[in-house]
Amino acid sequence: MTFATKILDFYSSLEIKEKLPAGVGILNPYKNKEVMEACTAFYQKYYNDDKGRVMILGINPGRFGAGITGIPFTDPVRLNKNCGIKNNFEKRGELSSDFVYRLIDKMGGPDHFYRHFYIGAVSPLGFIKDGKNYNYYDSRELTHTLKSFILKSLVEQISLGIVFKRCYVLGQGKNYEYLKMVNLELKLFDELIPLPHPRWVMQYKRRQLNMFLDKTVTTLIT
Repeated sequence: MTFATKILDFYSSLEIKEKLPAGVGILNPYKNKEVMEACTAFYQKYYNDDKGRVMILGINPGRFGAGITGIPFTDPVRLNKNCGIKNNFEKRGELSSDFVYRLIDKMGGPDHFYRHFYIGAVSPLGFIKDGKNYNYYDSRELTHTLKSFILKSLVEQISLGIVFKRCYVLGQGKNYEYLKMVNLELKLFDELIPLPHPRWVMQYKRRQLNMFLDKTVTTLIT
């Protein structure tokens, strides 16, 4: 089985059986036929081999990126423009995707980048509360409820063909702290390396964008 086949099987089988806290809904784009078609085109284009990748982990899908396309940090605009995969999703850009594809361009473009890296998420399904994105760590109750799902998902993502030595974590705060705690328990990676979260950079540090891009590139290739 290729990396592409394994990850498509992984996404199509994702399910949270636990009852979530009141008001929290699950964002699962993989139940949508058009999303799975986009994912199939993307992963067969960039991962149709059995080569190992280094893992980069985000938080969880949001409404305007992976929540639409099913592909982490890839909004409909970048899926079409940068990856050459036509789609009928509403062409609305997303800040994190903008940062990630600027980064990918600096690292040789999608073909080169995805040959070496796999971008996933600590929770591969997202969450909505009051019509807004809600992260897996936004309440202790949700984090506790999701623990078995998250641990299972991490192990399954690693089994896709991940190089175990190091994992890059998008988010130097709660996402990194949670994954560090999990790694102490399960010993999934030899090393966790935190990176600034793309949305944080684009929203609060835009004037220093090039500096953050260059530092991220240096960290990833070192």
